[in-house]
Amino acid sequence: MTGGTVLVTSRSFGGGTVRCEDRLTGAGLTVVRGSTAHDLDELRPVLAGTVAWIAGTAPITRDHLAAAPHLRVIARYGVGVDNVDLDAAAGHGVTVTNTPGANSEAVADLAVALLLAALREIVPAGRDVREGTWRPRRGRELGALTVGVAGFGRIGRGVARRLSGFGARVLAHDPYVEEADVPLVTMETLAGTCDAVTLHAPGGTTLIDAAWLARAKPGSILVNTARADLVDEAAVAAALRGGRLRAYATDVLADERPGGLLAPDLADRVLVTPHIGAHTVEAVDRMGQGATDAVLSALGLSASGGRAEGHHVAPR
Repeated sequence: MTGGTVLVTSRSFGGGTVRCEDRLTGAGLTVVRGSTAHDLDELRPVLAGTVAWIAGTAPITRDHLAAAPHLRVIARYGVGVDNVDLDAAAGHGVTVTNTPGANSEAVADLAVALLLAALREIVPAGRDVREGTWRPRRGRELGALTVGVAGFGRIGRGVARRLSGFGARVLAHDPYVEEADVPLVTMETLAGTCDAVTLHAPGGTTLIDAAWLARAKPGSILVNTARADLVDEAAVAAALRGGRLRAYATDVLADERPGGLLAPDLADRVLVTPHIGAHTVEAVDRMGQGATDAVLSALGLSASGGRAEGHHVAPR
């Protein structure tokens, strides 16, 4: 098959050092960039001739699929496929893939960076200096702490490896893991034992609620580079104001309006980054290569260029 259109709606596809788009055009495909929000009215004219879709995180619905009669593959540029209507895709004979492991190292790095920044109060300390206040802030040493890792897949294990280099004691919770090189415990044990907990579980279940926070060690730190819905944000805000939590460091927010966890009175205790977990040059290259490989494989094409980790065909 040559001459088909590949729709790209991932903002950072091809933004690293690997020229993924050249591999697609070299195989005779035409690459068209489209709405990263997957606005159907904007995408409809392109979808009519699209054979492959390299997609970001916005939803892909039954209506999108109905507008793409020639679509053969949706290559999710990233890990999850939860924003794709998998039943509708299967009904249309569309293969859905993702790029497992492509951003694991990047997210693990960010989790540890956020934890260190919270422990040493780096952001408010920098603000103090800019305001002319040179007062020391007393932090904690990571090697003296017990850190809980909730979710022990690729990213959680990567975080644990990094923490071991600091000398921290690491505990993990994951109901789907039976063996690990660190002790596996319950979420309740993490609450009562850990000085810090970092979240790396899939979304869909609230792990951190008012009841869990009531059991947490006073002055503990919570890190979230996974999914916003793992956390009851109102309960976290209350725990911060009440002193149960010392800090919350997150790359994801359910409520991104000025208020809630972004309220001015929490500015020194809430560290937020703008969904940058997967945004390293290396992760962008791996995700791009994995998505490109998936497209070429599904269409029975080949082009010169390196391969990333094997792509994953999502269950239907």
